[in-house]
Amino acid sequence: MEDKQREQLGGNPDWMSRLPEELLDVPLWNLALPGSHDSMSFSLDVSSPVVRSESCFLRLTDRLFPCCTRPCVYRWATTQLSVLSDQCDLGVRFLDLRIARKPAGSSKLFFAHGIYTLITVKEALDELAGWLDAHPKEIVIIACSHFESLSDEDHAHLMEFILLLFRGKLCPPQETPTLRSCWSKGQQVIVSYDDQELQHPGLWNRIPYWYANSPDPKKVITYLEGQQRQGRPDGFYVTGLNLTETMFYVFLHPFQSMRMLTLNSLSLLLQWAGEQQPGPEGVNIMCCDFVSMSEFCSLVVELNYKLVGRGCRKLPASSKISAS
Repeated sequence: MEDKQREQLGGNPDWMSRLPEELLDVPLWNLALPGSHDSMSFSLDVSSPVVRSESCFLRLTDRLFPCCTRPCVYRWATTQLSVLSDQCDLGVRFLDLRIARKPAGSSKLFFAHGIYTLITVKEALDELAGWLDAHPKEIVIIACSHFESLSDEDHAHLMEFILLLFRGKLCPPQETPTLRSCWSKGQQVIVSYDDQELQHPGLWNRIPYWYANSPDPKKVITYLEGQQRQGRPDGFYVTGLNLTETMFYVFLHPFQSMRMLTLNSLSLLLQWAGEQQPGPEGVNIMCCDFVSMSEFCSLVVELNYKLVGRGCRKLPASSKISAS
């Protein structure tokens, strides 16, 4: 990302270290954290086959007409434009990583959203580790999910790689993380691993993700408000501002893309996001598509200042909870 564009959007590479003293002992799940939906989709490979978990119709179309199907999937599956370090520079602190093994080739793991990525898991996480070294007071939540075609051996190797790469930077799920407690222990990474059968004591369970599964921003907001009335989950959770296309919608809009759909809806979605408040009964992680094309990250970071002077519930840094 060019420096001029980052400056225009308001870069937030060290926003956590600049929060008021009053917020340093607030559990991280009571703060507002910007997140990127399908964080690695900027690296999708337009020549890639459609992933196995897609519908039989789409996979059949891909086999018969790959020159048409794959560019279409690419247009609708691409939801980000920037590498992870640029996303973190903008203020993103939640990364949605959907991991996959390609149907043929080496043992390397990639990412997927409709089709596979060019960048491997190792390359992406190595880049993130370098960014964390340069920003020692910033904390990033990594959500590993979907695990397209991974074997038990793949899972074991992936967990081992994560544990070795981040080592002492990992915050275990037995703790209640606050900025002050994480800083005191050198912890910068919370890893959520969405597999109920394969768990590790150093990794967190799945983080709930609210999304409306609709291309209509008004329906997205209605859904999220309905969820809020039922009460937020304990611990971390995600409010998804991302839109979701359907096969019918794509058929009716053959020359559109997820980028166009999102940009046409951003004003309404960001207005709603700016009206929210973090805290024990408020929003926590908020995810959006194309985070590098709007002031989304700055807007979410700014929500935290609504807590100043309002006595947001704090917990002692030594408090313990059971794994979520």
